[in-house]
Amino acid sequence: MTPEQLSAAISACLNDAVHDGAIAMNVSDIPEHVRVDRPKNREHGDWASNIAMQLSKKAGINPREFAQILSERLAKAEGVARVDIAGPGFLNITLDTAAAGSLAKAIVEAGASYGTNDALAGHVINMEFVSANPTGPLHIGHTRWAALGDAIARVLRASGADVTAEYYINDAGSQMNVFANSVLSRLHGRDVPEGGYPGEYIKELGDEVLKAHPAIRELTDEAALPVIREAAYEAQMADIKKTLAEFGVEFDVFFSEKELHEAGAIESAVARLREQGHVFDDGGAVWLRTTDFTDDKDRVMIRANGEPTYFAADAAYYLSKKDRGFTEKIYLLGADHHGYINRLKAIAAAAGDDPEVNIEVLIGQLVSINGAKLSKRAGNIIELKDLISWLGKDAVRYSLARFPADSPLTLDPELLTKNTNENPVFYVQYAHARSCGTARNAVAAGVDRSEFDAALLDHATENELLSYLGSYPSIVAKAAEFREPHRVARHLEVIAGAYHRWYDACRVAPMGDEPITALNRTRLWLNDATSQVLANGLGLLGVSAPEKM
Repeated sequence: MTPEQLSAAISACLNDAVHDGAIAMNVSDIPEHVRVDRPKNREHGDWASNIAMQLSKKAGINPREFAQILSERLAKAEGVARVDIAGPGFLNITLDTAAAGSLAKAIVEAGASYGTNDALAGHVINMEFVSANPTGPLHIGHTRWAALGDAIARVLRASGADVTAEYYINDAGSQMNVFANSVLSRLHGRDVPEGGYPGEYIKELGDEVLKAHPAIRELTDEAALPVIREAAYEAQMADIKKTLAEFGVEFDVFFSEKELHEAGAIESAVARLREQGHVFDDGGAVWLRTTDFTDDKDRVMIRANGEPTYFAADAAYYLSKKDRGFTEKIYLLGADHHGYINRLKAIAAAAGDDPEVNIEVLIGQLVSINGAKLSKRAGNIIELKDLISWLGKDAVRYSLARFPADSPLTLDPELLTKNTNENPVFYVQYAHARSCGTARNAVAAGVDRSEFDAALLDHATENELLSYLGSYPSIVAKAAEFREPHRVARHLEVIAGAYHRWYDACRVAPMGDEPITALNRTRLWLNDATSQVLANGLGLLGVSAPEKM
């Protein structure tokens, strides 16, 4: 019995009790999905639900009385061995062995879809992350959101949300002129101007520009700059996209700030917000009255000299997302962007949205890696591509995904390169590789999945392993709800531990000349179910599931 099937059984019992008049409440008050969780103490049963405490007030009875009425019906459901009432009204549910073991077959049959759910069905989300300036390579400062942002998008999609991953290219503004001047200087063998971009990559970009425009050195600086700006920008964006691909991060949209300006979106945003009554003029400048929406001060949109501010572009970008049909916008910003939270929420409110519903701003704390060397190529930063080459994509991605975004993080490269159980990513990947090896050995010994008897999975380690496999879908749903993929990573480690204990206690392939039995075949189902869940979970983190190690 899967958690979903148990949830459906509880809902059916609730409906029966209401229709029979045993519980006086509206059928519409019965939730479509009743939440079931694993009890902390396994002696309390296989699953627990607090549904009686949630609904008793609507029924006008105390929770224990509600639980008693429900438990009498639920105890008769197929696959349920016992229902106990604990505390103020918790339902502790014990499944019979066959019902508990049937989960293994259900997982294998579900395959890659096991763990997916529809908790966020109907949510249309734009999620913007990384969005590094196209003036240099991706570095360690972008690494955390590249890994976490992609993992969050994956768990959101696994929970039914329609997610568009978007990269906002800051290709407008003075930094692009500084960038072009830096490349121009290196092309002519001059020092990079004060405030320019250092690093060997600027020279490399100059070489790329020269390939595309062999006569570029013959132009005056004034004529060369726009050509260099565009060509160097294209080369740098190509490098960024290549690095992201190597890191396993894919974006659905690369959105250009320059195109936002050229399309007149800034002027349109000012006009629309003025129509909403939130724009005013003062001192020759145009302002948005964001203090009406908890911001600490009003924000200038158009300076007195007629130049738009970055804030104006932020407002236009938000309205673009709204116009493109995204009812929810998630912004993933760096540790130095706390000040953006109120102003972005103020933009949402001024645009007529609910800042508590239509926009969410997540702040990621800094990450450092012991012993990481500054890149000679990039000057004074640690490049992401160097981290991938040094530690490997899987180690970096998994390590960043297994901690909450709001906690500062220092990674230990010595640990991450160890092929021991101390290394979390190795521990989980090895469990998957071991399960694949077990399956290969079983098949070689003649064991197949032609038979399945769930009642045979009665060993204590099997009960433990099944319980963690059964919890996986709810873990994925919670990871999506709270934007916390580390919940998936930590649960995979729990599953890996349970699998290793089961592997040590229970054989899949028979020993020596022992005959192949139904137990061997049934255990192969459980082995393969574990392999499937580990692969599914690692996939949500953007980490590979090796079949051999």
